Amino acid sequence: MSAETIIRIAAKGDGVTESGRHVPFAAPGDRVLADGTIEPGPHHIAPPCRHFGTCGGCQLQHCDDAALADFVRDRVVNAMAGQGLSADLVTPATQSPPETRRRASLRAINGGGRPLIGFREAGSHRVIDLAECPVLVPELWSLIAPLHALLARQRGKYGIDIELTHCDEGVDLMLKGLTVEGLEETEALLEFARRNELARLSLDQGYGAETVWEPQQVHVTIGWVGTKGTRVPYPPGAFLQPTFWGETGLTAAGHDWLADASAIADLFSGLGTFAFALADPAKVLAVEAARDAHLACKAAAGTSGKPVSALHRDLFRNPLQPDELNRFDAVLLDPPRAGAREQAKALAESKVPRVAYISCNPSSWARDAAMLVEGGYRLKELRPVGQFRWSTHVELASLFVR
Repeated sequence: MSAETIIRIAAKGDGVTESGRHVPFAAPGDRVLADGTIEPGPHHIAPPCRHFGTCGGCQLQHCDDAALADFVRDRVVNAMAGQGLSADLVTPATQSPPETRRRASLRAINGGGRPLIGFREAGSHRVIDLAECPVLVPELWSLIAPLHALLARQRGKYGIDIELTHCDEGVDLMLKGLTVEGLEETEALLEFARRNELARLSLDQGYGAETVWEPQQVHVTIGWVGTKGTRVPYPPGAFLQPTFWGETGLTAAGHDWLADASAIADLFSGLGTFAFALADPAKVLAVEAARDAHLACKAAAGTSGKPVSALHRDLFRNPLQPDELNRFDAVLLDPPRAGAREQAKALAESKVPRVAYISCNPSSWARDAAMLVEGGYRLKELRPVGQFRWSTHVELASLFVR
C-alpha cells in the first residue's frame, strides 16, 4: 500500500484518506505511510493535554484551529446537504477558547484504595484520573484536588457521578451515589463545602437532588445582550450552555435575526437563555417542559421586569399547533439532541414569518430543517459553532424565513 494523504476529518474524529481509509489521530494534510505511520502535516499539532488519546473527553487535540474550524463547518454543511438543502449564507465556524467549559460531568471510583476522578476512557467505562484538563474553567479544575481528599475517606467499592457548574455565586457541586451516614460524615461534608466556598452542595442518594449546603440562593446570569444579562435562579442539575462564550454567540445570532419582532415564542426555553435576550421590547412566551427550569424562568421574569411569560408544556407530546404559532412574529427553538420533529411539522404548517433554530445535533436539525423547507421556508443563514473545543460535538444557529 502506498502513502496516502488525509483529506478530511470524519464525524467521530478519525482522519480520512482519498481512498476512504479511516486513521485515528490524523489531521488533514498528514501522510499515512505504508506501515501505518503518520507523517504530520501542516495542521497537525502537539496535543495540549497529557491524557489525549485515552481520555474520552476530547477527540481532536491534534488538530490546529484551522482544521477544527473546517471540521465544525463541514459537519453542519454535510448534514444539510444530506437532506438536499442549501443555505443562502453559511458563515465561517467559530469555536470556544480553552479553559472555558463551565459545567462538566465527571466520574469518581475507588481505584485500588484511592479515588480516581475524571472522564471515562474513549469506548470504555474505565476512569482517567485527571492530572490536568485544558477545557475546564479554573474554578472547576481547582476542586479536583479537594474532591480527591474528600473521597479518600470513603471505604469499599463506589462509583460517584460528579456534576460541576460554575454559577454567579461560585461552584455548584452535585454528588450522585455518595452515601453519607452519621454526624461525623455529615460534618465533614459541610466543612468541605465551607472550606472550598461552594455556592451549593447537593447529594443524590437515589431519590433526586437534595441540597445540603447553600448559604444564599444560587443564580446564573444568562440572556446577555451586550453587557447586560438577566439573573435567574439555578436549580441543581438544570441545563446551562456549557460555555459563556458559546451562549453569547448563540444568543447574538437569535438577537441579530429576531430583534425587531414584537411577539416571539421561545420553544424548549429552559431557564430562558434566549427568552431574556430577546425580550424588551419584544414580548416573549417561554415554553419549557422541565418544571424546575420553568419555575426559575418564571421567577426571573417577575424580578427582572422583562416581558417574558413562562408556560409549562411538553412540546414533544403537545407541540404548539399552527393556530397557536400564528400569533407570533417569530419563533426560536433550541431542542435537545433528539430535535423537534413534531414541533417542526407544526411550524411547517404555520404562517410564522421567521424561525431561528438552535441545535446541538446537525443530524436531527437537518431532518427538521427539511420539513420546514418543504413547508415553504427558505434557509437564509447558517452559523456553525464549535462550543465543545477539541470535541466532535458540533452546534449551530440557523434562520428560516417564509
